[in-house]
Amino acid sequence: MGIEDIDLGEDFDFEQMLNESFENAENNSVVDGVIVEINSERVLVDVGQKIEGQLNISEITIGGEVKYKVGDTIPVMLMGSRGERPSISHKKVLQKEKFDAFVKTHGENIEDVTIEGKIVSVKQRGGFIIEDIDGCEYFMPMAQSYLKAIGAIGKTVKAKVIKVNKEQNSIIVSRKKLIEESKAVKDNKVTEILDNKEPVIGTIKKITSYGMFVDLGGIDGLVNYNEISYKGPVNPANYYNEGDEVSVVVLSYDKIKQHLSLSIKAALSNPWEEIKDELEVGDTITVTVSNFESYGAFVDLGNDIEGLLHISEISWNKNLKNPKELLTIGEEINVEVIELNIAQKRLRVSLKNLQEKPFAKFTNEHKIGDVIKGKIATLTDFGAFVSIGDVDGLLHNEEASWEPNAKCKTLYKKGDEVEVRIIKIDKEKENISLSIKEIADSPAKKFQDAYKIGDIVKGIVKDAKEFGIFIKLENNLDGLIRNEDFGPLKADEVKNGDEIEAVVVNIDTKKNRVRLSVRRLEQQLEREVLKSVNDDSSMTLGDIIKDQMK
Repeated sequence: MGIEDIDLGEDFDFEQMLNESFENAENNSVVDGVIVEINSERVLVDVGQKIEGQLNISEITIGGEVKYKVGDTIPVMLMGSRGERPSISHKKVLQKEKFDAFVKTHGENIEDVTIEGKIVSVKQRGGFIIEDIDGCEYFMPMAQSYLKAIGAIGKTVKAKVIKVNKEQNSIIVSRKKLIEESKAVKDNKVTEILDNKEPVIGTIKKITSYGMFVDLGGIDGLVNYNEISYKGPVNPANYYNEGDEVSVVVLSYDKIKQHLSLSIKAALSNPWEEIKDELEVGDTITVTVSNFESYGAFVDLGNDIEGLLHISEISWNKNLKNPKELLTIGEEINVEVIELNIAQKRLRVSLKNLQEKPFAKFTNEHKIGDVIKGKIATLTDFGAFVSIGDVDGLLHNEEASWEPNAKCKTLYKKGDEVEVRIIKIDKEKENISLSIKEIADSPAKKFQDAYKIGDIVKGIVKDAKEFGIFIKLENNLDGLIRNEDFGPLKADEVKNGDEIEAVVVNIDTKKNRVRLSVRRLEQQLEREVLKSVNDDSSMTLGDIIKDQMK
């Protein structure tokens, strides 16, 4: 068919057809243009058409500095028209140069090409524009990204080249393909390691507070801080440096999360099995203090095993608050094994068991009756515990003072220094009983210094009991008249406040007691009367008795 056979139609515009064919021929072609104007936002470039093309000022700006000036000739790409102006781009010329260099380098062999670059822009529902360090741009479709558009700009990513479009000078890449291929390679390599079941050598890539990432020839696995040593959780930085080679065993692999768990200690011989037949409870061993905690210290046996020396097992001193008060890191000490559980990998030791027991030392140095000084350690409802050296003794309320119903809580405060007498030592129960009142004279002792058995005293009735009556004597001392010692008096005839005269019949200075008797007073009066009768026969017996009873 010739040109004459074509029906152009009545409305055919030959000039428009010519211009369109011209534009199509020039699309994506590179021409030299002359800069005719530059302002803060745009650059006008004469490309030999009716009107200048327009560039954004950013296309000729590098590092904040405009690269060209008015009159300079620059290469631009013609891409049709935008309104009346020709659509041009200087940047696309540069990109085409990068594209041509890429094609020249890789040719048709693009299947194994992996690029790395920074995301510079995002086309909504389209994809990402990635620019590498050389300025070459790549397009990554959204479906090939495994990325979210929000927050993507500025991220550095790796991707696999999947297509090169020479007509559009574009390179299509896929992060999805790279990830899936890497995952498949990792899965295969991990499967080989798992099937082998032997320890493998890896290089420590990164150390964190919770463990270490180890590179197994391109595959990273995590050694948790629990899997570094048989001692238990340890700080990895205290044992290794980044770049160190280590032997590890694969514990598990999560294909979905791509998590590879490794263990260093599983690649070592189990020290707990080694000591199983060599150590038992009661053995004394030499260890090194390796770490402190608020509840005690850890000690190192020297074969990747640590034992716990609880603060209660460091000293017999119950007031020890911190292990640092008695121990230092690196110090060698002898301890006794008090618990060994191989299955649970638990070892507990004691330092105080190898020291003389404070109670035994105390009883070797003191005896009942000794007067010593101590400090109030604890106050209770029934008394107080007094620290005397490394042991505590009980000061019961009844032994704190001669005052009746006295309580330690009202007499002392914690930390007060007191002088006490040892009144009892129970070696079986390891109890020590103390007394303060035994050091001071009892009121009964003071009474004994002023009165003797047979002396007549007077007192006010204080209290009546079923077994007798208490009368108040001097120095806050009570005297007891038992029912059988009333004599002519009757209990129901006596009331509180009455004054009674009686004879002293017993003084117990230890128990602070005084016994009195009205009946014996009557007997003494009768003896005195008889004596008077013998001395003065002029008086009648009745007169003498009346006179004595007045």
